[in-house]
Amino acid sequence: MGWIYFNLQLKIQSMQPLTHLESFVKSAESGSFSAAARLMGLTPAAVSKNVARLEAGLGVRLFQRSTRRLTLTEGGQRFLAQISQPLSDLNDAVDHAAESDQQPAGTLKVSVGLGFGRAYIVPLLAEFLQRYPAIQPDWRFDNRYVDLIGEGFDAGIGGGLNRNPDMVMRVLGPTHLVVVASPTLLRGRRKAPRQPADLAQWDGIVRLNIRTGRINVTTLRNKAGDAAPVELRPRIVFDDPEAMCQAALMGLGLAVLPMPFVQPWLARGDLVRVLPGWWADAGPTSLYYPSKKLLPARTRVFVDFVLEQFTTRGFAQRVRGD
Repeated sequence: MGWIYFNLQLKIQSMQPLTHLESFVKSAESGSFSAAARLMGLTPAAVSKNVARLEAGLGVRLFQRSTRRLTLTEGGQRFLAQISQPLSDLNDAVDHAAESDQQPAGTLKVSVGLGFGRAYIVPLLAEFLQRYPAIQPDWRFDNRYVDLIGEGFDAGIGGGLNRNPDMVMRVLGPTHLVVVASPTLLRGRRKAPRQPADLAQWDGIVRLNIRTGRINVTTLRNKAGDAAPVELRPRIVFDDPEAMCQAALMGLGLAVLPMPFVQPWLARGDLVRVLPGWWADAGPTSLYYPSKKLLPARTRVFVDFVLEQFTTRGFAQRVRGD
């Protein structure tokens, strides 16, 4: 795909510096010069100046600017549509050429959930760095939903991330939700719940859905195919599973949490399953990465390493709740 592809009949007299083109694309995709600057490691003023120089060279105004918004003009929309993919392909080719004769290197930017990352990904770090010492991990631990491509991530690990045709998903294991409590809390009552209907008599540490602003509604199932809603008495409302787990460890109520998250606590006996054999399927925990013909070597080896480790360590078997 040659540079002829860039001919938009917009009076391009000569090749624009790649930093000018990248500043434009990142600003358009992220919606601001500040966001683009963070992705590129530049200052907002430098990004703005790069875009201004690009506009001057093209003789076309690409953005409508205001104090609150950055909006593409009609010419900017056309230019972005034709330049974004070729520029991405060119950057990939440069990275691939630079890595072809040496070991994988560079910054590896990964998004991963807080609790999951600490429990399952960080413990892999020492071996990964031993294999690939030239890679520098830049990992962001967050429970929010991220735009992996728009925010410049090489990969992401979690459940239910937004997918699009430009993303590849590799399943690591199931995300089963289970009911847990501290042993102390259960010992303080005459009998533990034996059926889902018994949960209505217990205080719950419930989760607020950050996207809807409502308390999550969970339906438990068993191998016989029965289904029953979780109807705990909402005693505490959190929007973070780590906080919910901490409150459950303190004996403040029952909580419905992802099995991958609570498995270490269950293994140590700090938490116990309530209603063993009942669970809710929340979809898989997966590894996501951009679909590219020339995937950077640092991303490729990270994907292969994580899949290898999760297979050899029996992750999927350990976190099943059924």
